[in-house]
Amino acid sequence: MPIIGPLLPSDRPAWEVLFRAYIAFYQRVLPDAQYDASWTAFQEGTRMRALGAKLDGRLVGITHFFVHANTSGPDVCYLQDLFTDETVRGRGVARALIKAVQDWARAEGCGRLYWMTHESNATARALYDKVAENRGFIRYQIEL
Repeated sequence: MPIIGPLLPSDRPAWEVLFRAYIAFYQRVLPDAQYDASWTAFQEGTRMRALGAKLDGRLVGITHFFVHANTSGPDVCYLQDLFTDETVRGRGVARALIKAVQDWARAEGCGRLYWMTHESNATARALYDKVAENRGFIRYQIEL
């Protein structure tokens, strides 16, 4: 079973490998400064938060999340990023990370936890369909 906890300063190199793999999975490119900015925000733990999953002392999964206001009820928690090392998929790492964010959000008084994935991400969706409800919303976006 993975051990879930906050990312420590010593986790930075392994976190960046995982986060870069996540960004590459979605065919995106970020400037190096964005990795630095995100890491700093996670270490401050005010605007954005992060948790890591370790197996045998090795960081093998990450999740990034934050709380935002909700016009029709309590604040909600958005799980923005979730990624596990390919070598440990199917061992409960992603499920444990989702559960940890769910527990955190509940303790913070959030009304719900939600996230998105691409429709083609069949591997992740197989898990998500077991632990959450797909409410059928379609996302629209305008780049600014």
